[in-house]
Amino acid sequence: MNPINILYALAQFVPGLLHWAGKDNAADIAAKAMDVAQTLTGKDQLEDQLAVFKSSPELLVQYQKTLNDALVAQLQSENQQLETINATMRIEYASSDNYTRRWRPTMGYAVTIAWFLQMLALTYVIVFSIDKASQVINAVAALTAIWGIALAVLGVAVVKRSEDKQTAAGFQPAGIIGSIAKAAGIGGK
Repeated sequence: MNPINILYALAQFVPGLLHWAGKDNAADIAAKAMDVAQTLTGKDQLEDQLAVFKSSPELLVQYQKTLNDALVAQLQSENQQLETINATMRIEYASSDNYTRRWRPTMGYAVTIAWFLQMLALTYVIVFSIDKASQVINAVAALTAIWGIALAVLGVAVVKRSEDKQTAAGFQPAGIIGSIAKAAGIGGK
């Protein structure tokens, strides 16, 4: 059965499942949720498990507690990671060393210059050495993963710097969910 269908079926009992699987691990979370349901109910099929939970409030409460405990542990882990990242950023911001404070712009400039030079070289080869163009284009395609990482780091740096500026100006950044809610007219100002 499709992991998404499993999650939606079991989420009627444990709504936090959908948040927990909101990352890229829906299949793993669905498997864990099914394993716990199978252990508690003794049933292999999702429909049978749902029927047992609907008829046995005690098993349902035990199922909810088990999965909610796992969800809380996951959220605590994510919270600890965010606290570590935020502490690192505060230290960086408070540093009197200009290079430490300016690594984000340095990264931006380095990526921009490298991208410009690569595109300039690629254009030169395509225009003046057409016989080598396919080799160079294949070599540039091989750099996709490296550029993906560099641009992801740059993207995070830009977003975080924008949030830092908003916070310094007295605004609280809404984040992705807050922005969606604001656009949908269900929250925010």
